[in-house]
Amino acid sequence: MRPLSLRPLLPHPAIRRRIPQRQSKAYAVQASGPATLQVFDSRIKQLHRERAAANAESSRRVDYLRDEVASRLCERLLDINRHFPSVLDLGANACNIARILTTTPPPTPTDPPLHTRLTSLTSAEWSPTLLNRDAQLPFNTDLPSHTRTILSDPDTAPLPFAPQSFSAVLSSLSLHWINDLPSLLSQIATILKPDSPFLAAIFGGDSLFELRTSLQLADLDRRGGVATHVSPLADVRDVGGLLQKAGFKLLTVDVDDIVVEYPDTFALMQDLQAMGESNAALVRETNTGLRGLGRDVLLANEGIYRELHGGGVERGGIPATWRVIYMIGWTPGEGQPEPLARGSGELNIKDILEGGGKK
Repeated sequence: MRPLSLRPLLPHPAIRRRIPQRQSKAYAVQASGPATLQVFDSRIKQLHRERAAANAESSRRVDYLRDEVASRLCERLLDINRHFPSVLDLGANACNIARILTTTPPPTPTDPPLHTRLTSLTSAEWSPTLLNRDAQLPFNTDLPSHTRTILSDPDTAPLPFAPQSFSAVLSSLSLHWINDLPSLLSQIATILKPDSPFLAAIFGGDSLFELRTSLQLADLDRRGGVATHVSPLADVRDVGGLLQKAGFKLLTVDVDDIVVEYPDTFALMQDLQAMGESNAALVRETNTGLRGLGRDVLLANEGIYRELHGGGVERGGIPATWRVIYMIGWTPGEGQPEPLARGSGELNIKDILEGGGKK
């Protein structure tokens, strides 16, 4: 006799019950507080700049690069045909832009001084010693209104300015040390008034490529490995995307190479230290327990540098290339030109390149 089965008597859900799986998606987001991705050691960089500015005479001697880039950045600002009531110099270093605006002669003798194109200039800097290094020099009184503001750590503190408080923001050779550059660009867009420009200059990724290659080869030859001796820098291909993501429009990005001749690699490294531009990457040797560059590596670097990149043979000097990335972006505003809608063009670029086209 077959045993009695209870299966036909049970309700269908009791026989087979499917428990739905709740699915969730995880997204990568930036939490509040310090930047998650840390490339540079902000504390070390602050010490570099403070220590460099403490020796005012040595610091002024190496201002040649900052003055040159500040001059070229001011030319771009003055190409804009308008008056700027309030201008912020973000990462002002030793107020190089303020000095350039007051000491550079106008294009023609009949033109007004350059600094009359703006009413108020605010110089903001993270290093107090560097910011006030030239506070007693005469150029400070030539500006209609000039104030200095000391900034807190850019990785933890926002900019201390109200929204829409400036008609232009400039930054010359400071933003390449910022860990969370997208966040800072968004803050800059917030403190700018509508239809106002942001102009900046930073060192690009190919800066000092001669020193990078020679140090790597010297390391490999003397120690059998390669370490980081020059800090990583942003690439020009990334700058436009960063500006667009921060909300800027009408973008302009261009690159300029400035070649400076030095007597030897030791003079180049001394100037880097006096500028406060020494390596501050988190993965630098002093942070990984390795010893610093020894005498044998430095001497090998000198010979390799001259062999690969030797220049100025008649004077015995060596070239060093500084790649500067200039960027300009505008905050949205009324009356700005807008691109045409996609697909509204009347001519086919292919026809034009092939010599045809509509008549």
